[in-house]
This record gives sequence, structure tokens and C-alpha cells, in this order.
Amino acid sequence: MGLVSLIWGVVAIVLMVLALIPLLGWANWLVIPFAAIGAIIAAIGIMLSEAGKNGRAKTGLLLNGIVIVVGIVRLSIGGGII
Repeated sequence: MGLVSLIWGVVAIVLMVLALIPLLGWANWLVIPFAAIGAIIAAIGIMLSEAGKNGRAKTGLLLNGIVIVVGIVRLSIGGGII
């Protein structure tokens, strides 16, 4: 689960960078739910792994969290959230 959430987070970061391009801000509406699913997978990975072996899942949770926050900020700046 940790590796899946880490890869999911990297893909979400790449999609977020593409969504930062002007005129592609609408992609944040797709990236935020994608990253939320990755964060849920990471949380499950943290719960199911042992205490010392959950670094990948924590990193995946962090990456997905960053994508969610940046996506929401980008939508609020661009007027996508009313």
C-alpha cells in the first residue's frame, strides 16, 4: 500500500504541475479527487503497516496532501471555488 500511495502521489504532483499552467486550471477539479483517493490509500497503508515500515505511505500521504492544498488554493485564486 505504501508504494502504491507513493506512486499515486508522484503522479498527482505531475498532474498538479500541468494544472498550474494558465487555461488548464480546470484540471484541478480532476486532480483534487485523484489526490484524495491517494491520501485514503496512504492512510490505509499507514494503518496496516508496522511502525518502522510505513515511510512510503507517510510520504505518499504528504505528497497527496500537498496536491490537495495547492489545488484548492489554485482554484480559489482563479475563481473556481465560489
